[in-house]
Amino acid sequence: MHVILCDSAAEVAVAAADLVTRRVRRGPAVLGLATGGTPQPTYRELIRRHREKRLSFARATAFTLDEYVGLIPTDPRSYRATILRDFAAHVDLPLERLHTPQGGAPDPAAEAQRYEELIAAAGGVDLQILGIGTNGHIGFNEPGSSLSSRTTVRALTRQTRTDNSRFFGRDPVPRLCITQGLGTISRAQEVVLLAVGRGKARAVRDMVEGPVSARCPASVLQFHPRTTVLLEQEAASQLEYLDDYREAARLLHERD
Repeated sequence: MHVILCDSAAEVAVAAADLVTRRVRRGPAVLGLATGGTPQPTYRELIRRHREKRLSFARATAFTLDEYVGLIPTDPRSYRATILRDFAAHVDLPLERLHTPQGGAPDPAAEAQRYEELIAAAGGVDLQILGIGTNGHIGFNEPGSSLSSRTTVRALTRQTRTDNSRFFGRDPVPRLCITQGLGTISRAQEVVLLAVGRGKARAVRDMVEGPVSARCPASVLQFHPRTTVLLEQEAASQLEYLDDYREAARLLHERD
């Protein structure tokens, strides 16, 4: 796990966009796209590079992490609508190669299996963008999730529903979701996790420096050989080994 400390949320976004840009320019890429507030500045930076620097996603394929059970793709609160609004509709990613779980599917368990097989048929994810929940979840893998799980139907905790209630106004947040499992996420060739704000500091600490445990689902990334964690100062504020991470980043930068 490579921890990079950034001075601001804007710096996190640029660093993440640099990693995505590098992978996309190498050739056809399968991207894993997270939704939510944290990756939005990264998507805005990638859109800017598409418009101003001719960064092309024409040869990319993309898979989102998850979707609420019961929301059809045209529902503005669905993650299909969200990723279109935040990113895909503003670049040249072919929309037939933008894949999301179908939250309105009559059999969510069968849909989860279909989605897992679709990812495998694409050759797996090359670069996965992640955020982290205040309880340590990635995707919608809540505490207690199996560290080897595949795409499945999960119940959302009260904390997650509270955190996401701002997107639903007076309507209740759905209680079920379809999400890529921790095992599915762990099979990505490269993972880039972004965390911003003091509210994520405890989860970041548990992910980076705590034991690998289902109590903090994101801690499974300690086993991943190519995970980059991009943190601004408040999100990093509870880490014990900050000086070590800064020194390691400096030495690696000098080597490059």
